[in-house]
Amino acid sequence: MAVIRIDEPDDPRIAGFRDIRERDLTGRQGLFVAEGEVVLNVLTSPQSLCRPVALLLDRKRVEGLAEVVGRAPDDAPVYVADQPILDAIAGFHLHRGILALGRKPEPATLDALLAPLGSEAVVVAACGIGNHDNMGGLFRNAAAFGAGAVLLDQTCCDPFYRKAIRVSVGAVLRTPMARGLEAPAIIDGLERAGFNVIALTPGAETPLHRMPGGGRVALILGPEGPGLSPDVIARCRPVGIPMSGGFDSLNVSVASGIALHHFTRQA
Repeated sequence: MAVIRIDEPDDPRIAGFRDIRERDLTGRQGLFVAEGEVVLNVLTSPQSLCRPVALLLDRKRVEGLAEVVGRAPDDAPVYVADQPILDAIAGFHLHRGILALGRKPEPATLDALLAPLGSEAVVVAACGIGNHDNMGGLFRNAAAFGAGAVLLDQTCCDPFYRKAIRVSVGAVLRTPMARGLEAPAIIDGLERAGFNVIALTPGAETPLHRMPGGGRVALILGPEGPGLSPDVIARCRPVGIPMSGGFDSLNVSVASGIALHHFTRQA
């Protein structure tokens, strides 16, 4: 494995890794930052829908990462540096010692994403999810329970934000998705593709455990607090998760996991 040593934090070759926190907020022109060994393992795996562009590693981690790094494309440079240089480049203490730049997949249209899914497919659609922890958890659940795709409306936060990728344990990098959609267009596309469109909402009369499985199912999730808009709920089958102790709602990531388990694990 050929590596390129970096001795100065202002080396122009690693400009894409500099001042990570500030640049994460302004965008990276089709690129994203991946952090940690678990995420790097997904990024370089055959299941990844994203392509590694460059790696930046703590010099002490290189030998132990040889197998994972060896799966990166030949034209993706592997930069190594000592910990103080890494910290200066990133703008904070990089205790994991592992960064990668990746390229986002080409945007997919809703119809093209849904068409190849099977007759028993389950997909997740999110409206207004602005918390990166929740976004990462949603993708983690989608991957864990075999959801065929994740659909995001235009008000959702970026799933390729570094923290969302990390919370998803890399699931963002391997899950088919469509982004930047209008909520009515999501529902229109799901109905055209033969999906039973279900809105998870605390006020629903139908409890989740009464819902039969089978066929194509789409789960629509909204943000904690305001939830889904009345217009979205009116176009879907409202379904709720019964709770005790005076609670009427769950963290959206938790709710997605319960609902996905229900619809993907029925005989």
